[in-house]
Amino acid sequence: MLSKYRILLPVVSLAVLLALTFWMQPRAMSYFGLNLLFNLAVPIALATIAQMLIIMVNDIDLSLGAFVSLVACVTATYLNDTPALGLLILVALVLGYAAMGAVIHVLDLPAIVVTLGMSFVWGGLALFILPTPGGAAPGWLRAVMTVKPPLMPMAVVAAIVIAAVTHLLVIRSGIGTVLRGVGGNARSIARAGWNVAQLKALAYGLAGLFGVLAGMALVGLTTSADANIALRYTLLSIAGVILGGGEFIGGKVSPVGAVIGALTLTLAASFLSFLRLSPDWQIGAQGAILILVLTARLLFSRRGAAA
Repeated sequence: MLSKYRILLPVVSLAVLLALTFWMQPRAMSYFGLNLLFNLAVPIALATIAQMLIIMVNDIDLSLGAFVSLVACVTATYLNDTPALGLLILVALVLGYAAMGAVIHVLDLPAIVVTLGMSFVWGGLALFILPTPGGAAPGWLRAVMTVKPPLMPMAVVAAIVIAAVTHLLVIRSGIGTVLRGVGGNARSIARAGWNVAQLKALAYGLAGLFGVLAGMALVGLTTSADANIALRYTLLSIAGVILGGGEFIGGKVSPVGAVIGALTLTLAASFLSFLRLSPDWQIGAQGAILILVLTARLLFSRRGAAA
């Protein structure tokens, strides 16, 4: 029963926001309107999945926004100008993320502190690569991100694909079950013969891969980059995971819910812009929406526990 409410609430939240948006702007109820509403949903959804993979093993990543910004800078410069070198750098970044996860486990370091420190490393590298906003998206990447499927906008189609793929990876696959087990009971996983350090490295490496995809998708949409382009993604990704039914402990996550949470946050930004709120107030309003949904989830959880 509780798992049903865990996925039902983000769906209802998205539906309510969508209905309010259509009521305020009827012209948004079209292919073009939906494309505008969810324009930046793909990179936010990918970043949310990256954060979900970290939360799944009972850690939290405060460097994700800076990492996505660094990937964006690499994509808009090296990947565009010298593709082979750019691809090599991106692979190295994924491996670096995996190594970070292994070090956190082996040395028993608090992930929140390590990732906070790494955020400065990623940010410094991004500034070194691109001191001022600029660069350009590779032509093939721009073409992929602006493709127009026949029935639904690219952002909606991509969100469905991301949700389906990550659901199969995290919920249906054997290795996904083991990784969730690390978050639920790492000692039992170790007693079963698994190397927890390697599993943590795998979870972080997968998070790094999705972070790379998020940065690339962002450049494909914006056509350029800067060192601060995705700093907000750290908090947005955490909010998306929790909004989608995930929990900070126990390996309890929902890939489909996380994607819906990301879509809800993206739509909330569009909805609040219709109200002509300043960007500063929009951030606060997004936080208020998250608090309302979490309050509803808590009430349903208590009611289910009492029953």
